[in-house]
Amino acid sequence: MSLSSRFSCLDDHDPEALAVEQARAYIHSQLRPRLACERVALRSALGRVLARDLIAPCNVPAADNSAMDGYALRHADLDAAGETSLRLVGSAMAGRPYAGVVAAGDCVRIMTGAVPPSGCDTVVMQEVVRVDGERIVIPGGQRRGQNIRLAGEDLALGRPALTAGRLIWPAELGLMASLGFAEVSVFRRLRVAFFSTGDELCSIGTPLADGEVYDSNRYTLFGMLSRMGCELLDLGVVADDPPLLADVFRQAAAAADVVISSGGVSVGEADFVRPLMAELGEVLFWKIAMKPGRPLAFGRIGGAAGNADGGAWLFGLPGNPVAVMVTFYQFVREALYRLMGADPPPVVPLLPAVCEHSLKKLPGRSEYQRGILSQTAGGWRVRPAAAQGSGILRSMVEANCFIVLGHERGPVAAGDVVEVQLFDGLI
Repeated sequence: MSLSSRFSCLDDHDPEALAVEQARAYIHSQLRPRLACERVALRSALGRVLARDLIAPCNVPAADNSAMDGYALRHADLDAAGETSLRLVGSAMAGRPYAGVVAAGDCVRIMTGAVPPSGCDTVVMQEVVRVDGERIVIPGGQRRGQNIRLAGEDLALGRPALTAGRLIWPAELGLMASLGFAEVSVFRRLRVAFFSTGDELCSIGTPLADGEVYDSNRYTLFGMLSRMGCELLDLGVVADDPPLLADVFRQAAAAADVVISSGGVSVGEADFVRPLMAELGEVLFWKIAMKPGRPLAFGRIGGAAGNADGGAWLFGLPGNPVAVMVTFYQFVREALYRLMGADPPPVVPLLPAVCEHSLKKLPGRSEYQRGILSQTAGGWRVRPAAAQGSGILRSMVEANCFIVLGHERGPVAAGDVVEVQLFDGLI
């Protein structure tokens, strides 16, 4: 089935004026993970996606143990209402259990993680007891079973500890280590080829000629893709030459699961990327109702090895540096996580904040202004970064969030509540 025929919902919409959420939904509806899996050492699994359910081979904790420092005792020995005096007969440490028998009227000093002696069904925290020579005075009101962690309470033998599709972060590493796993099955890394287009672009380390600018987009793309753990193929800067561009597209599609270009997807005379994409593959080109980042191409191109859908997925991003980052984070990031097999892909939530300044905004498009979020006694407040031009990368450096103004929203007055998307966790 062709890509365009899958997008039946486009029949009722102008593809040159898609809302952000419509475009995002169309992209996500097409993507299925098609990656092989591999076994890796546990520490090498950080940032990868689990390929198979992880079944607990043991209970965690392996045995009942004390949740705190205190005294292990038999609940039946306690006075329900008043104090109870018990004889202290020994101690139990983590890894060194009490070997004796706790008789009626006795108790044992116990440390966090230690196994309660046989017959002891309750632990009383040390802060509430009173020591009276060799006897321990326990206040009334203690509950049977309190402060004892049961075997398998965290992870139960034979039950899934983690399910396939889980992104592996530090907590997941620790959990897998607690079960004794030295290796795990993960999806292979997603292969992403990327390049910039434009005769005006100059590589860093080379003197600028008149009219040239240094190519920054490949470096922001490198940073964003590296943070996601992708396997990268940097194809450099490609001139505005259709045969050369076609060769690069073919090379990228043959080597990668995903191809990302920046620049050349608008409607200028030297914008060759859009027609080449259509010639070499199948593309839905959208002028998305957003600022910055209006031009965006998505589709398939070539025939990447191992891609069951018959080609590499393609994202043609705008050329302006800020627009590259905005479109990557609003469309490409989640799409790549889907292709990696992450289920569900991580989403950075929108949070409310009071806007300190008025903002110009027309209904009918989404806007992603760069903002500076701060916490005050009255709550979270945000102000726009000084420079908002789509070519001013400094705005991304100065800001710590996007101020997200939805499709239907109009102007923002000072004091209005807006939604923000934090860079921390996104960038």
